[in-house]
Amino acid sequence: MNSTSPNAESVAHDAEPGFWRAYLFSTDHKRIAKQYLSVALFWAVMGGLTAYLMRWQLAYPDTEVPGWGFIAPDFYNMLVTMHGTIMVFFVAMPILLAAFGNFLIPLMIGARDMAFPRLNMLSFWVFALASLVLLTSLFVPGGAASAGWTGYPPLSAKPEYTGVTWGLNLWLLALALEFASFLMGGVNFLTTAINMRAPGMSFFRLPLLVWMELTAAVIFMLSVGPLIAGAVMLLMDRVVGTTFFLPEGGGEPLLWQHLFWFFGHPEVYVILLPGFGLILEIIPVFSRKPIFGYRPIIYSTIVAGALSFVVWAHHQFLSGMDPRLAMPFSITTIIISVPFALIVFAMIATLWRGSITFSTPMLFAMGTLSVFIFGGLTGIFNGSAPVDIYIHDTYFIVAHFHYTLFSAVFFAGFAGLTYWFPKMFGRMMNEQLGKLHFWLTFVFFNAVFIPMHVVGLGGMMRRISDPTQYEFLRPLQPLNQFITVAAILLLLSQLVFVVNFFRSLICGKVAERNPWQANTLEWRVPSPPPHENFDAIPVVYHGPYEYNSSEAAVDWLPQDRRVTTGAATR
Repeated sequence: MNSTSPNAESVAHDAEPGFWRAYLFSTDHKRIAKQYLSVALFWAVMGGLTAYLMRWQLAYPDTEVPGWGFIAPDFYNMLVTMHGTIMVFFVAMPILLAAFGNFLIPLMIGARDMAFPRLNMLSFWVFALASLVLLTSLFVPGGAASAGWTGYPPLSAKPEYTGVTWGLNLWLLALALEFASFLMGGVNFLTTAINMRAPGMSFFRLPLLVWMELTAAVIFMLSVGPLIAGAVMLLMDRVVGTTFFLPEGGGEPLLWQHLFWFFGHPEVYVILLPGFGLILEIIPVFSRKPIFGYRPIIYSTIVAGALSFVVWAHHQFLSGMDPRLAMPFSITTIIISVPFALIVFAMIATLWRGSITFSTPMLFAMGTLSVFIFGGLTGIFNGSAPVDIYIHDTYFIVAHFHYTLFSAVFFAGFAGLTYWFPKMFGRMMNEQLGKLHFWLTFVFFNAVFIPMHVVGLGGMMRRISDPTQYEFLRPLQPLNQFITVAAILLLLSQLVFVVNFFRSLICGKVAERNPWQANTLEWRVPSPPPHENFDAIPVVYHGPYEYNSSEAAVDWLPQDRRVTTGAATR
């Protein structure tokens, strides 16, 4: 049932007084979103540093990394572990799920705040604590976790195997804390969207981003339990002496892989769906067309979320599990591509014959679409068990998942940041710098990962620190060096975004209330929005994508605008 007033916990709390309540311990969903974004951008810098160190080592294994020194094999393993952990759990999820979800869900549904503002604040600070624990793990004796970002036993189950005790223990603790944080956030998202929608905001008038965020929250909440249990068991194996995953004590190392990937593959869609949601909001605005197939997109999202729970074992075709399971998981892996293909075709159909404007958000949206299509096509090969025998754990896989996740995290993330930057901060980003940033990112990203497919097909395995020690890989070394140069240029290209971001914060053009002439409710409030968002809870009369409607006098029709006699009036 729709609600015309927010939850009792969030009723009528005035603008928060003082620095501590306003900026640190805020219960305002918009401030919390910015806190998540700030921490995630810090981790993005750290993740980029680990990528730089790894790539230099692979290209020039016998030389010092400029500004760093030599990279020992154990330290390289640590870089691999931390890079994957940081980018998936501490960059992708906080930006796409927490930051955008927190900022936009209440605004888009016409609510004053989240259903549970104090729980929202607690969720962020638990995430901040997880970040502190992970950061601390970099400096403990013996170094950070180095058992791979998937933490496979038995390597991770016994401290003497890794030479690390507290690094991996703190890694497990950081993940457990972060998962607890996002469970709190998921409960808040669902309760808010179900109970606090503005009058007239039916479920089939919700913006698609809200549907994507809610589906991602449900997927996360239903899949993360086994991995939390597995993390506790692995920590007990390391600290208490149990043998859940140690074969010498009757344990089963393969159990961890099942627990990890039962969460790990749905996690892909926890990241991917919010990224798609951002793009689905941007494409209609800059095409000036209604979204094509609104309801089929929603149904496809729900089907994809359900199927995400029955594909995990395609990560384990070579793990030693019963080979008779390969065919069922190959089939489900191919089937799950169908709903995503439908969503992609809906995006393309929305673009067809649209009045397209290639502003910076639209460029990044197009980059997301093209990069994801390429990544999806390479994923078809991975879903085939016979093909996977050859390409499993090679750099072909690395290239594939960067094409799928980089499209959602970075291209879609930059699209969302440039699109909602005026609403978040009250100023416009510089278009010239934004377009320069897009083209540099797009060109150098492809320069990195297209050749990486070739390196993988040439037999180069993941997690090796010196390819030149293998004679059959030495002919690939010039290509490895090319990839490294392109990767460094890709990282340097992000400085354009940093300059644009901070320059726009300080001296960017003051943003109008609705600079893009969009229909969704967040554009009906000032930029940036006041503490409780709306002077009065809006009433919704239309869907979110009414562009070029015959009912309106202009080519856009806000959701809260009543239409009479063919002309739009308030």
